[in-house]
Amino acid sequence: MSPFGYARPVARPTATGIVATRAGQALTKPQNWLELIKFSVVGASGYAINLAIYIALLKGADLHYLPAAACSFVVAVTNNYFWNRHWTFRHHRGHLYSQGLRFLIVSVVALGLNLSILRGLIALGAGKIVGQAIAILLVMPFSFSANKLWSFRT
Repeated sequence: MSPFGYARPVARPTATGIVATRAGQALTKPQNWLELIKFSVVGASGYAINLAIYIALLKGADLHYLPAAACSFVVAVTNNYFWNRHWTFRHHRGHLYSQGLRFLIVSVVALGLNLSILRGLIALGAGKIVGQAIAILLVMPFSFSANKLWSFRT
């Protein structure tokens, strides 16, 4: 018998165990899958907006690829926040400003990831447009998870 009166040792929850348990529970809820689909639709519109503005700034305005990526990201994030707040996570709408601030923080981190990946892909020889297209896709899982679990939680 353990010193605390338990017949067997009690497992201590770890961060990994908690995350695995929450992820397993989340995968069984249809609402989460519906939100993922809606988030992906919104993300696709943001993806198209991001690439269109990026190409326009890169080719039309002859802007360096990193500022062009940052500017296009800001426009796409504004689009995404509006649609995610009003459509994807409309049942989780909290206070406009606190939710917006959390979304902004997630977006700034996502932008940092995007720019790092873009820079790395270009250093590896990817084209600027293809690199941006890939970087956006690679950042999406982080963005969805962080927004679902933090920005739009109520």
